[in-house]
Amino acid sequence: MTTFTALLRGINVGRAKRIAMADLRRLFAELGYADVRTLLNSGNVVFAAKSPDAAWHARSIQPAIEREFGFTATVIVVTAADLAAILLENPLRDVADDPARHLVAFVQGPDALEAARPLLARSWSPEAFALGKRAAYLWCAGGVLDSEILKAFTRLTGETATTRNWTTVSKIQTIIGGDARPA
Repeated sequence: MTTFTALLRGINVGRAKRIAMADLRRLFAELGYADVRTLLNSGNVVFAAKSPDAAWHARSIQPAIEREFGFTATVIVVTAADLAAILLENPLRDVADDPARHLVAFVQGPDALEAARPLLARSWSPEAFALGKRAAYLWCAGGVLDSEILKAFTRLTGETATTRNWTTVSKIQTIIGGDARPA
């Protein structure tokens, strides 16, 4: 069995796209996934499956959510190994001093990151932006809501990416059984 994390984009933010975590866990169990756990109320699901193909799981989960809950939500699925690599690769760990303002942007495949590559050509100080092999990293120094880098990143990537702050990513890693803190 392979352990995965599914990250649902844009659920339980405001009044639209509401999903109770108990209902989400039930749906994942009905889809045949094992050891289903959720974190927070924002669509973070840790689960185990026989197939190691993360993209296949994302393609299976997304239409099931639409059938069950009546709306679409982008679903990004990463293996536990990929999550660990994303966390270790973090090039902004020495810059970001507040985990609530340090975002990791997850995508289903590395090609989705190419849309954000133009952001590297500009200085965003006091904010910061970096691209890794499997994720983008954003430092929103003045806060997430007012972040120019986050606005620019979202314009370029649209629905292909979903962000989580470092605190949430660290909690997901802890649920999986690892440690997200830098060495």
